[in-house]
Amino acid sequence: MNGFIRITLATLFLASFAGISSAQTKNNPALPEDTPAISGYEQELSKELARELKEFSPKADNTGNVWVEFGNGEPHRLIATGMDQPGYVVSAITSEGYLRVQRLPQGAPNGVFDAPNFAQPVWVLTRNAKKVNGVFAGLSVHLQPGRANGPKMNHPDELYVDLGAKSAEEVRAAGVDVLDPIVPLTNWMAVGKSGMAGLGALNRVDIGMLTALIREMKSSKVKGTTSIAFLAQQYTGARGLNRILSEIQASEMIYVGRVRPEQSADGKVVPEAPKPETGAVLGSPSSASEPGQAFVKELLAVAEREKLKSVSIAAAAPRIASYTKGPELPARFAELGVPTLWPVTPAEYASWQDAGQVQRLLEGYLGVQQPMSGMGGGSVTGTTDQTILKALVVAYGASRHEEPVRQVVLNRLDPRLRSKVTLDAGGNLVLHLADGKRDAKTPRIAIVAHMDEIGYEVKKIEDDGRIQVEVLGGGYSQYFLGHVVLVHKKDGSKIGGVLELPSGWEKAGFEWPMSSRSMDEPARVYVGTQSKKETEELGIAEGDFVTVPKEYRELLGTRANGRSFDDRVGCAALIAAANAIGPELPGRDVTFVWSTREELGLEGAAAFAEHAAKEGRSPDFVFAIDTFVSSDSPLEAKRFADAKIGEGFVVRAVDNSNIAPREYVDRVVSLAREHSIPVQYGVTGGGNDGSVFVRYGSVDVAMGWPLRYAHSPGEVIDTKDVDALGKIVEVVARQW
Repeated sequence: MNGFIRITLATLFLASFAGISSAQTKNNPALPEDTPAISGYEQELSKELARELKEFSPKADNTGNVWVEFGNGEPHRLIATGMDQPGYVVSAITSEGYLRVQRLPQGAPNGVFDAPNFAQPVWVLTRNAKKVNGVFAGLSVHLQPGRANGPKMNHPDELYVDLGAKSAEEVRAAGVDVLDPIVPLTNWMAVGKSGMAGLGALNRVDIGMLTALIREMKSSKVKGTTSIAFLAQQYTGARGLNRILSEIQASEMIYVGRVRPEQSADGKVVPEAPKPETGAVLGSPSSASEPGQAFVKELLAVAEREKLKSVSIAAAAPRIASYTKGPELPARFAELGVPTLWPVTPAEYASWQDAGQVQRLLEGYLGVQQPMSGMGGGSVTGTTDQTILKALVVAYGASRHEEPVRQVVLNRLDPRLRSKVTLDAGGNLVLHLADGKRDAKTPRIAIVAHMDEIGYEVKKIEDDGRIQVEVLGGGYSQYFLGHVVLVHKKDGSKIGGVLELPSGWEKAGFEWPMSSRSMDEPARVYVGTQSKKETEELGIAEGDFVTVPKEYRELLGTRANGRSFDDRVGCAALIAAANAIGPELPGRDVTFVWSTREELGLEGAAAFAEHAAKEGRSPDFVFAIDTFVSSDSPLEAKRFADAKIGEGFVVRAVDNSNIAPREYVDRVVSLAREHSIPVQYGVTGGGNDGSVFVRYGSVDVAMGWPLRYAHSPGEVIDTKDVDALGKIVEVVARQW
């Protein structure tokens, strides 16, 4: 069986589980996240469930609920869980081709729901069941210093989806229209060896448990009728629950989902929710009737009999929102759930062990004789693509950890060039092309692009097992905190974790820090462990590095999304130019440098520049090939940096580290036009590697390509600009 359900069962319960990554998602369309179910748009998941459960003659209604019944007569037990997750819907299309959105549910499920979605990849699900890649727009940190009253990135009023389109007509030609649901792209992650994380992780665990229960029911020994249901629109007022209670006259019910502690009468006090490793969480309102209290006690007795970990709390019952009086919950009603961390965020975490306790409690309640056994976790694996840029983008290489990128650069160079490449003391790859016949009028040139990307490094393993990490680079913390991550170990393997949300995120009035240095604050990674020893047993050690997972995603036309275009596009341009030139460059003196640690302060380039100066080989001109952070975005002011993506490479004439003489800017523009290469020029923010050469007498003429949403998982480029950049690098190397 190749569908969602069997995959879910294998994912949740088989000991051979080997992790989930974005690469696997792309290659295996049967994974759960490929059947997204935004509230009100659960139809595809409903159909998938019905197909996979067809041997049990499932029933369905027009709300989207799917359920299976066993036995007959009384009592009638109902076990139900929600199948939907919160998301967004297209509410308008702008003339520039951006999508405006509204939440589903329209009220935010928590105070930070919108903020972590800025500058993140998404899918738009069209009416013909097609998934269209896109990203939520986000601010580029380089452009914000000195900006007055900029967006706060915390509300749908500032959310735009970028599909790579140039107009509303192009959007509609791709099949996207108003009312199409928008799903944040979930990087499902096995966290350590203990559980799963990602937006909707609890839903997937719950769906897996009830599906497994259905397949075990043939061995159930209980009398009466048992209905097991998957409910639609639970986030939008429990409409699926309202409908199923109208169709099924249940005498007792277990609702499987998040068990939320009951607030105090004045709403000011909310008890802390049970944490992972607590076991099964049972809940019922403090006002529960005597039959309800007795039902919870019976379930606790089942847990005790089965030697299961469990806890009982006063819990808020599911609220059925209706303009008219709806059906009542059965008197014998209880909630049952897996405790979570960071609920209804991209970091949502659920433990396999707790899921196993809930599963066994349900089996004990139903008298199931042949329970499933074995749950486990593992490391995460990835893949690479075949083109130069794709191969560079999917390689992980945070500052000080560039070796995987070095290998891609070497592997993609012409074999005749590889023997000429050297590795210097700064970790830079250096390719020097010269025949010693340069005349006095021919300048010595260096062309530099950096290999590193922003990320984190493990500084300490704390006593409670959490990992304290140091930021490598800068950006907005909300693009990374509260999301799943990969811990890259020294042996080259990876293990999943979660970058914890900031303290106080769940409290009213919380606001994300918007300072450009907000990422400098201490951050911690959770890997599902409870002690330093457990974390060390995972093979994690100080000095390992941490990144968000990533992939290369094609958008509409010639546009693409991927984390670390900064500066893998520059690296690709140098490779393309060097390969086009080959090993011989008569009468010239050109050095290509793939540098390290740029995000930490241009360190690799500085080391090369100093060494070249000591040897009397400082370049006359240095061309730093790096991002031109563009304001071509619905969130940015157009006062500067307004280079359009898709309209050519950009001469980065002015940035925070350098001002290129206009005569040389004009010379680059003339060369480009002579060779019919589309070119732009302008002012942007940030620093470039070439600036560290200026103290030694070099002239820095930085060049790049326009990039939207810099230093985020939502980075967007137009590949036409990449082609233009590679061509101008070759022209400069041959003719400058």
